[in-house]
Amino acid sequence: MFFVERRLFLFLVFSLFHLFGVSLHAIIQIKIVNRNCNIVEYPRAKKIVVSGDIHGDFTQLVFKCCVQYEMTDTLIIVAGDCGFGFERPGYYEAVYNRCRDRLSKSNNWIVFIRGNHDNPAYFNRLPIKHQRWRTLCDYSVIKACGHTILCVGGATSIDRTLRMASNKFHLPNPNDPLLPNVYWSNELPEFNKEKLNKIDQQCAVDTIITHTSPSFCELSSHHFLESWAEHDVDLLDDVRYERQVMDDIYSYLYSKNHPLRYWYYGHFHESWHAEIDQVRYHMLDIMELREIL
Repeated sequence: MFFVERRLFLFLVFSLFHLFGVSLHAIIQIKIVNRNCNIVEYPRAKKIVVSGDIHGDFTQLVFKCCVQYEMTDTLIIVAGDCGFGFERPGYYEAVYNRCRDRLSKSNNWIVFIRGNHDNPAYFNRLPIKHQRWRTLCDYSVIKACGHTILCVGGATSIDRTLRMASNKFHLPNPNDPLLPNVYWSNELPEFNKEKLNKIDQQCAVDTIITHTSPSFCELSSHHFLESWAEHDVDLLDDVRYERQVMDDIYSYLYSKNHPLRYWYYGHFHESWHAEIDQVRYHMLDIMELREIL
């Protein structure tokens, strides 16, 4: 009787995996390591590709990676402004369900880092955790393909006055943190030394992916920033602050002798690539893809 029940249980489990497009092989492809900081490992990924802002074009990103460029066994990391928060949670679940089979057949994964045009609750409070598709909280670490990647989201919306004047904007609702909105006041990045200390104890970071950039990288000026600042007295200070946070992260890792080699970011909707003090910096345009070698 025991063996009959056990066989029935296993049959039901495998049937559910098949029904939802999940295999046992896929289950073990992501390893969550809890050592006082959020470390996510992708042991079966063979390549890592970073994408610039996608602004809600999830299906286009999946098509571009899986069909147009025929990527396989690839971890795709979106460097912010993913587009989470403008619709109800069910919308994003439906998008994932449409993309899941294509990602699974190509054996690809997508990880999202928050930008200023993302609801932080989808990343730091109620993250999405699908096998092929997940959002990461700030100061998460990804380990894949021999790289240790620090991920920190956030930036400043220079058009925030316009967004807050929209009839679609509302103040946060603590009872419904995922309520659709067009602007989130807690968009800025934060320097968190406590989390960095925990990471320093366990990891040697060689790559950083953020939404914005250090102050010594491009862009050194932003289109229309001054004109937006005429109607937003704190804007210039907040922009300087966000870049200073990135400077502080760099200074911390440098002081701790981390083997930093690459830094990827989006946000500015332009492309720029340069090496500064033996670190390669990559500013990615909208939907621009760049492989971490």
